[in-house]
Amino acid sequence: MNTKRPLSPHLQIYKPQLTSILSITHRFTGVILSMFSILIPFSLLFISFGSDYYQLFLLILDHIIIKIILFGTLFSLAFHLSNGIRHLFWDMGLGLSIKDSYMSGYLVILVSLTLTLFIIFYTLIN
Repeated sequence: MNTKRPLSPHLQIYKPQLTSILSITHRFTGVILSMFSILIPFSLLFISFGSDYYQLFLLILDHIIIKIILFGTLFSLAFHLSNGIRHLFWDMGLGLSIKDSYMSGYLVILVSLTLTLFIIFYTLIN
């Protein structure tokens, strides 16, 4: 059928808002964490093969590209956790006003960046 009705609005029509951007980012970080969670058993398996494999594992982890990927995953974890706590407050009916949701959104970003940078600097010092 060829109708003259307009199509349903899509993402290109709407102006991005902090709440929508954080919602999309929350889903994206959840996917990233799901993909990288498979590395945990592989790393434990790698370590269980003995000290030679453990040293190889440490050598792999010392590469700059791997560190950048791990720090990105760390930010994903910090953001997903912070935003998940924000959603728990929303489920309790707290912070649902526009002002409160924007304030908590900026707080989620600040906490995520601060936690990530703190852990990065802590690991670089030690």
